[in-house]
Amino acid sequence: MTTGQVDRAPTAAPAAAAARRRITVRGVVQGVGFRPFVHALATELGLTGHVANTGEGVVAEVEGHPAALARFAERIGAEAPPLAVVEAVDGEDIAAVGEAGFRILPSRGHGSSRTLVAPDAATCDACLAELTDPADRRHRHPFLTCTHCGPRFTIVTALPYDRALTTMDRFPMCAGCAREYADPADRRFHAQPIACHDCGPRLRLLTADPDDRTRPPRPEHGADPVAGARRLLADGAIVAVKGLGGYHLVCDASHDTAVRLLRRRKARGDKPLALMARHIDDIAHLVRVRDEERALLTGPQRPIVLLRRTPHPAPVPGAPALSEAVAPASPDLGVMLPYTPLHHLLLGLPGDPPGPRLLVMTSGNLAGEPIVTDDDEALRRLAHLADAWLTHDRPIRIPCDDSVVRISDGEPLFVRRSRGYAPFPVALPVPVRPALAAGGDLKNVLCLAEGRRAWLSAHIGDMDDFATQLAFEAAEAHLETVTGVRPQLLAADRHPGYRSGQWAQRHTEGRPLVRVQHHHAHIASAMAEHGLDGGLPVIGVAFDGTGYGDDQAVWGGEVLLADYDGYRRFGQLAYVPLPGGDATVRRPYRMALAHLRAAGIDWAEDLPPVAACPPDERRLLARQLERHLNCVPTSSMGRLFDAVSSLAGICHHSGYEAQAAVALEAAALTAGEDDGVGYTFALHPAPADPKGLLADTLADPAPLLTAVVRDVRAGTAPALIAARFHTAVAGLVRDLCGQARERAGLGTVALTGGVFANTLLAEATAGRLRQDGFTVLRHRSIPPNDGGLALGQIVVAARTTPLYGGVGVP
Repeated sequence: MTTGQVDRAPTAAPAAAAARRRITVRGVVQGVGFRPFVHALATELGLTGHVANTGEGVVAEVEGHPAALARFAERIGAEAPPLAVVEAVDGEDIAAVGEAGFRILPSRGHGSSRTLVAPDAATCDACLAELTDPADRRHRHPFLTCTHCGPRFTIVTALPYDRALTTMDRFPMCAGCAREYADPADRRFHAQPIACHDCGPRLRLLTADPDDRTRPPRPEHGADPVAGARRLLADGAIVAVKGLGGYHLVCDASHDTAVRLLRRRKARGDKPLALMARHIDDIAHLVRVRDEERALLTGPQRPIVLLRRTPHPAPVPGAPALSEAVAPASPDLGVMLPYTPLHHLLLGLPGDPPGPRLLVMTSGNLAGEPIVTDDDEALRRLAHLADAWLTHDRPIRIPCDDSVVRISDGEPLFVRRSRGYAPFPVALPVPVRPALAAGGDLKNVLCLAEGRRAWLSAHIGDMDDFATQLAFEAAEAHLETVTGVRPQLLAADRHPGYRSGQWAQRHTEGRPLVRVQHHHAHIASAMAEHGLDGGLPVIGVAFDGTGYGDDQAVWGGEVLLADYDGYRRFGQLAYVPLPGGDATVRRPYRMALAHLRAAGIDWAEDLPPVAACPPDERRLLARQLERHLNCVPTSSMGRLFDAVSSLAGICHHSGYEAQAAVALEAAALTAGEDDGVGYTFALHPAPADPKGLLADTLADPAPLLTAVVRDVRAGTAPALIAARFHTAVAGLVRDLCGQARERAGLGTVALTGGVFANTLLAEATAGRLRQDGFTVLRHRSIPPNDGGLALGQIVVAARTTPLYGGVGVP
């Protein structure tokens, strides 16, 4: 980085009145135009001195009249650039030196990071205007950016954030860019990813030989790679497009053949595919867009926003069509707007030839693998998925998948927290020593923490794939680099088979490793997110698909009285056998049959799950349940959702995680008014348990299942059965929390676990609890699913004193 120049000497204050202060600004203050902002503010106020990036943040020394120094201190936090997040402004008086002018100094303090690197940000309006202006020198430049937008986290290699410490270091600035970079009046003053057509990264379009997909792709000749890619997409091709945090697989969302081909190649099953629309108007006929959702769609983070579909949308003249294969049977469409110049170009600028207006934009990987970032790897790993590659020569330092968010009760609810948000930290209500939490094995996200900050990585993926495990190691090393945290303590899930926990065990290097129970971590994450210091326990309702229990059973329908130090199991869904593990998760009819047998209900041929189960498999399953062969007991609420989905005839086979539960929610949303008899659980005291591992109260679903069977045989609509089930689960939570308040005197409830990503259930449950006077904690900054698990592991591991008889410690 070059040293800033003296621009002009402002009017000096009288010598007798001159004072000097050193001001340190901490937070997201690097890569967001903060030093140019400080330069302009100091110059405006007639102050002299200098500013620099350091490992601690941005440090400015300013000299001048005391009144001007006071105004500078007030405004530096209040008027910060749009992408900056100022956490603290500290000042100290130092001796005046009589300095002239104001300069930006070279960065210092490499290798001692305590500042915060900014997330990647969507193209700002000013850059978008240049992109579309034929008279601008960056017209149609696919990599245009400024201090207010563009890549940050995905290109930074170390801090302080300077061009030399990003993947832009291989692109020397041309004379024009260097001039803008050094001009305090320019929007690109010290913008580290600055580039143009003359000196920036280059696009290439490569195509595969359709007759021999084993041969390497070749360059597609033509003046404009983007125009070539648009033509291919319009013709039904699948194009791998290199984005900010990895490759996407892209096709025309209205081209039914292309969408179905992408599903087959990627082994996607029926899992919904994300869309990218040029403008909100292009999807307005398909979904409901509320103000809060519009703000998410158009904000600088640009996540995928889950939008509720319009039932039976009528064709709108001129509106783009949508293949039914994009999101079959899903109540939502996942939609995002363009967030890079390349995306805008791919969707077409005004005056461009017609092309696709809605694009399928899904992660460039096979199911279960991490998103591809390396160019050579993309040509190899995506060879059987893509017909062409729209790529470029700017390296991606760290993978970063798209974030996925929905609005629930007027607030964001994260399904996946990644691009646009990572690695912005979560404030901790309790101080922790430097620590690393490995998270879980599904939807893995790791976490580093120190003091009162916790940094969550971008979404990594499911740890059953070796490539994902390598991505985990790379993400951990990168996060240590950009945060400066050197862990003294490790935390992991208690499941002995989790690969995340095995990694932590292999990397202890003499450091203590704390094993944290899965659902305790879920509840602790909700407590930490809401700033609870742990002084009082909460009623934690943790509903998910699976978690390793203290008795080695599969937990997942838990009500725990918990703080950071420990927990007591107050309520649980009664155990039923889980026959065959993953086989039953993939075939919900097996879970339905297990629940029916546990409830004492015969497997009559007129019941949908019985009919769905082949006779030979049914006989084997009956023998397996009778003899308890490979049958782990489970209290999972997620598996109960699967069972009811199959019992209602909605979903018997699950091609992706929680498909049966998603289909059950989708059906419930279509139910009309219900004047029938609702469903209920039976609540029983637990039998005597010498080990004290059963909950105080067992929630028995047998009465509910009996009522569902009655409704099925009466011809009740599956949608109404689904709605009644959701109402019953919300009522169960209300009853258990009421009992917990009576017995333990607690008034705060934390709703957590992947089941509470179901907005129908979460909103109904929270509403009932609030009516009863409870304070309800719902996740708003991190996901309720296993993507938020590592945050809870961090705060639990940081505490060592057990609350309830040592349950909370390994």
